[in-house]
Formats: sequence, C-alpha cells, structure tokens
Amino acid sequence: MSNTQLISDLEKIVGARHVLTKPSATRRFRKGFRFGDGPALAVVRPGSLVEMWRSLRACSEAGKIVLMQAANTGLTGGSTPDGDTYDREIVIISTLRVAKIHLIRDGKQVICLPGATLFQLEDMLNPIGRNPHSVIGSSCIGASVFGGVCNNSGGALIHRGPAFTQMTLYAQIDDVGQVHLVNHLGIRLGNDPETILKRIEAGDFRPEDIEDDPTRHCSDHDYQDHVRKIDEETPSRFNADPKRLFESAGGAGKVMIFAVRLDTFPKEKRTTVFYIGTNNPDELAQIRRHILGNFKNLPIEGEYLHREAFDVAEKYGKDMVLSILYLGTSKLPFLFAMKGMFDAFCSRFSFLPRDPSDWIMYLSTKLFPKYLPKRLYDYRSRFEHHLMLKMADDGIDEARSYLSSIFPSAQGACFECTPKEGEKAFLLRFAAAGAAIRYRTIHRREVSDIVALDVALPRNERSWFEHLPDSITSKLIHKLYYGHFFCHVFHQDYVVKKGFDPMEVEHEMWRILDQRHAEYPAEHNVGHLYYAKPSLVSHYRSLDPSNSFNPGIGHTSKLAHWK
Repeated sequence: MSNTQLISDLEKIVGARHVLTKPSATRRFRKGFRFGDGPALAVVRPGSLVEMWRSLRACSEAGKIVLMQAANTGLTGGSTPDGDTYDREIVIISTLRVAKIHLIRDGKQVICLPGATLFQLEDMLNPIGRNPHSVIGSSCIGASVFGGVCNNSGGALIHRGPAFTQMTLYAQIDDVGQVHLVNHLGIRLGNDPETILKRIEAGDFRPEDIEDDPTRHCSDHDYQDHVRKIDEETPSRFNADPKRLFESAGGAGKVMIFAVRLDTFPKEKRTTVFYIGTNNPDELAQIRRHILGNFKNLPIEGEYLHREAFDVAEKYGKDMVLSILYLGTSKLPFLFAMKGMFDAFCSRFSFLPRDPSDWIMYLSTKLFPKYLPKRLYDYRSRFEHHLMLKMADDGIDEARSYLSSIFPSAQGACFECTPKEGEKAFLLRFAAAGAAIRYRTIHRREVSDIVALDVALPRNERSWFEHLPDSITSKLIHKLYYGHFFCHVFHQDYVVKKGFDPMEVEHEMWRILDQRHAEYPAEHNVGHLYYAKPSLVSHYRSLDPSNSFNPGIGHTSKLAHWK
C-alpha cells in the first residue's frame, strides 16, 4: 500500500482533520517531554475505540511501525520516535480523544479507556469517597492511566505500589500480520471485535456481565507486605520485576490497549503532612526502617526532596505550581495541548527562540511573589534533606508520637503542616519532575542535556544517598534528587555542562548503580535508553508472536516500538 493510499484510508476512518502529516502539526507528538524526537509519516487521533482498531489494522496492512501515545510525558522517550534510522515509517496513534471512564462495582473498580488521565480519574472518584491507584503523576504531571500500567509506574502511594492490572482489553498482531482482539477484562461483551469495542466504550454492559476471576487482580494487592520487608536485598519494585509483568502490564506499547480494569480505594477521613528536615541522611534511613518495620499504619506518601532540587523546582517549576493552585488539575491537559500547539506554530519562524511557551511562562512567574509557606523556606535554609510524610486517620497520632520522640535532633527537625503548607509542599515535590526540563530550556547555552534516571535501591540499603566521584560531578551543573523514599525509588536528574557527552555520563552512572545493586529503570520502561533485562525480553516476546523484538539497547533497536 502506498503512503498516499494509507493516509487516505486513515482520513476516512478518523476524519481528515485528525490525520496530521505536516511536521509543524506533528511536532508536539513526535518530540518527547524529556527525551526522543524523530520523524513520523502521520499522527492519527482516533475519536473512538473502533477508530483505533481500524487505524491499527490499516497501519498493519501497510507494514508501518505503530507507536501508541497517550499523554507523551515519558521519561525515556518510549512514546515518541528517536532519530531517523528506522527500517519502516512510523505512524503515531494518539489516544487522548478517547478518554472515558466507567465506574463498576459501586465505584470499587473502574474501566479506563486509553486517553484517561490521573487527574480525570481522581476527579471522578472524589464525589464517591474513593481514590485512584496513583495521584497527579510522580515524575511527569499530567500522566495517563495507561502510561502507569504499561510502564510499571505510578508509584507515589506506598499502600498500592505501581499501577498494575491483569484484566485488560487489547489487540495483538500475530506472526503473519493479523490483528486479534483479546478480551481479558472479565466482562461479557460478545465475540465480534467492533461490537466489543463499541459496547465497552458506551458502557453497554450490565452488572451480571461482569465476572470476578480470583486468579487475576486489578492492583498490586500485596504491595504493603512486600515493601515492609526492609531486610531484603532486592528493590521493592522496578521495571523488569517479573511479579508485575502480565500481558499488557509492563508491555510498553507492544500491544494496543483499549481498556483496563483497575481497583479503587477508600478515601481517608483525615490526613496530615509532617515535614522533616535534616542534614544527616542516616536520620531519614532510620525513620524509614522504623516506620516500615514497626508502624501499624503505613504512610500514604513519603516523598523525598533534596535542597538542590528544592531550589530548581521553586524557581523553574513555579508556573506549574501556580497553575495547579489557581486553575486546578482539570485544566492542565488543555494547557499542555495549547502549549504544544503554540510551540509548533512558532517553530515555523526561525527568528523565534526554541520552546517560546517555556520562556513566556518562566518570565511571567517573575511577576508573582514567593509562593511557598515561610516554614518551607526556613527548612530549605537550614536543612539539605527534606521528607514529606503524609499520614491518615489512626496513623496521624502514631507518626506524631514517634516524630516528637526523635525531633528536634542535633541535625534535624520536624513540623506538622497546616493543610495549605502540606498541599504546597507536595506540589513543589511534584513540580521538581519537570523543573530540570525548564532549566535546560532557559540555559541552553550552558547545558549539553539532561541525564534522567529513575533508580530502585535494595530494600535493605542504609547508605541510600548518592555520593559521586569528582570525575562525574565536574561535568554537571546540577544534581537533582527526589523520589518515593519508603519504596526506595529515586528520580535523579543530572544537568550536564556544555562540552560533555550526556550519554557517556549516563553510562558512567550505570556502572555506579550496578555496584550499588540498584535496578533501573525503576518505574518507567526502557524506551530508547536502556537494555531490556531477561525477564523483560521474555515478556516482550510473549506479546510479539512475530519474535521481531531485539533486546539490544533502545537507541538502536527502538525497544518501545511495536514492530
């Protein structure tokens, strides 16, 4: 099939205005949030599951690479092209227009469609007193529900671990190129693929059509017991952990997912945030081990932020925090879309700076006064290491009693946040996820690029804080550390100086991480950056009957792409 014929067929399926082919129109879909950029034959934006199915079949018949994309907030570039060395042309299928969520089992479970975001899910569950599997997007604000399931991520909430389900509806291509629909949702929807897709999108099923399979789970149901094993030599969770690889879970786009079935969780009656600061990282290690080993009630969240990350997030993530505070999370997907379209339009004019929206947002925040509570700025001045501990209900008194028994100490202190202080503290932590990207944009003349790692340390590791040799630190402008402290999962962003090769720095980092017996990536997929480990190779091959998967490094073999 010629490219002209394929484009024509896709336009008939989704409508001409939803098939983008001009580089300026496809730019925001082809360029990753942190990593990845390359050409694509087209970007297709289906408006229904049936349109997704038909688009997939058309692309498969034409012999194209199909690259699935939701919010495009990936850490390793897995949802965008990377370079132009592919053996075939790429069609990106963007799922954001297909964003329905259905409540089932009185809201104790949900059926999410491909474009649904964590914001949307949280808003839908809030009126019925339920919580989703994850919140806000721990490393990329604006993350999709599917992104968590596909990439073993979404793990800010200690009780629940990363997003996981064994009940999904997905399409798979066999070794002769035929597309098959697999219904493992546990919902009786018929046998014809398009009938199944229409019914699940419309919510056209009755309670008696929903089945419960005791051998399949819709969340990581035993993660609390798992994370409490503080003397185990393995990490609590990481990308290639066989325990969390099941069909589409951890599949990284090797199959086209149409729906996932997930558990929801009761909302806490009361919550309190304790803000801990210290200049001795061993104090935080002792707190972690004591709480996981002895507390009856685990924290909801326990987020770490280093002073350097605090500073960069406070300055370069200010617009994100203010947007959430004044506009709410529901407006962010729209703002991200407008930002991408504005930058794509401006890219037509060579005299304009790159990423002009980032410059506008950064400069506009200078008009606003300091926005964090005074006590946070005070702790920033006094302490290098910061831990935000969110407790609920009976756990509040448990934490209050313990923390008052150990603080103030010679090198640390703690205070109980007001609701506003707690909200802003966590927003600052989550703004750190994108702050390095903004820093790179504003300081392109000094920055070569960013090395972004997400690392899982063994559960028994006590010397958790990283100390790099001068041979590496001399190549860096900033080392930004933040992450999920009780799970021992850390996001580590290194801003590399101009004149040094970021890939060489990253490979140096890998050697250090291997010596520490760390697993990486921890809660994202291998994308274009990492080798797939044996368990992940086996999982990918189980989803790829044609056996075309090459387990080499992603930058050359394009691990994230469904071949």
